[in-house]
Amino acid sequence: MRPVLLSDLNFAARALLSVPPEARHAAASRLLARADAADRYRRRFRRAHPDWGNGTLVSLTSSAPLPIQPDLRDADYAACLIAVLRALARSAVDPGSRDRSAQGKSVP
Repeated sequence: MRPVLLSDLNFAARALLSVPPEARHAAASRLLARADAADRYRRRFRRAHPDWGNGTLVSLTSSAPLPIQPDLRDADYAACLIAVLRALARSAVDPGSRDRSAQGKSVP
């Protein structure tokens, strides 16, 4: 996966706002796995993945309408940011988990 910037965190968290709270951690892991798969596709074929973009979370999540960024004091948005950050921490510990999470078609 390409480097994760603050804009990536914001877009991924906003995408997770539409996911039920109990499913957000799994959805965040899927987002990271798809961004990683898209980056590998981009490197291999020298073009963006047709569905998942160029390997960034921004390109992956920007194809669907996203809610306007809430204030950081918004508890639901903060929980989504935490879910993305935890998924990033887990993927750093277990890189193989990203490949297993990329399966499935639903987004996020």
